Amino acid sequence: MAPSVSSFRGELRHLLRPYYVVNIVLCLSFLVLKTVMPFCSMLFPIKEDSCELDMRENEVLFFLLIVVMMRSRKTGSTGTAASYLSSGFVYAKVANLILFFRADPRYGLVYLLLFILQAILLPEPTYKGPEKIIYFRSNGLKEELELRADGLTWVVAFYAAWSPACINFAPVFSKISSAYNLPNLKFGKIDVGRYPEVGDEHHINTSPLTRQLPTVIMFQDGKETGRVPAILNGKVQKFLFKEEDIVNTFDLNNLYAECKKDKRYAALIQKMEEEEKAAKEGKKTQ
Repeated sequence: MAPSVSSFRGELRHLLRPYYVVNIVLCLSFLVLKTVMPFCSMLFPIKEDSCELDMRENEVLFFLLIVVMMRSRKTGSTGTAASYLSSGFVYAKVANLILFFRADPRYGLVYLLLFILQAILLPEPTYKGPEKIIYFRSNGLKEELELRADGLTWVVAFYAAWSPACINFAPVFSKISSAYNLPNLKFGKIDVGRYPEVGDEHHINTSPLTRQLPTVIMFQDGKETGRVPAILNGKVQKFLFKEEDIVNTFDLNNLYAECKKDKRYAALIQKMEEEEKAAKEGKKTQ
């Protein structure tokens, strides 16, 4: 019970950040202003039903609900409230923009200005915790895998900077890399949106409609030994990129234990542990 309460409180604090609060206000603005007194009577033409949504407005909001639900299933892959909200904010704000312009172009321009200011002044919060990730460029991953170092395992995330699903997965992968990193168990990332030829080489579709971003592949001794999402009979299998699912799919707990026992890397592992211990003690003395 305690871990779940702690997790809930942590997520609640995360959602109280200005980025989420302002976006929620922007997303609900038209609905509130059009249906709640006295805003509706002041801002919109006075009619008998001035504080109700008309048929076209209901259609737009219903269509928005369907789009958000569909996209959330694909992009809310970490299963957190923040990921689901982030995946729907853009669609909701575009719908609000259309509705405000339809009601009065002046309202639309004001909303567009607020939309732009929010994007500039309050970007989405990024993960700032520890990570042990090597970022590859065009041929970097290929060169590393061609070394085929004995006993070396790579877990590599293929992502695109424009993909909401990849953005949501980034903190999950960072936490995993920090928890399981060893000299013979390494974590890497490569932007296949920037280097699509790398995506092609590993059979990853990088189009805007793809269901393969992010893709996580494990390489052992330079060869692929597993990936998510898996591809069976040419179809991309659904996968939720939660921390526990990644850990279980690649059996990272057992892999980590086996890698620590590898005598070929014993000296490097000991050195790494000593450095981490010294770093922790240094933080305590500060």
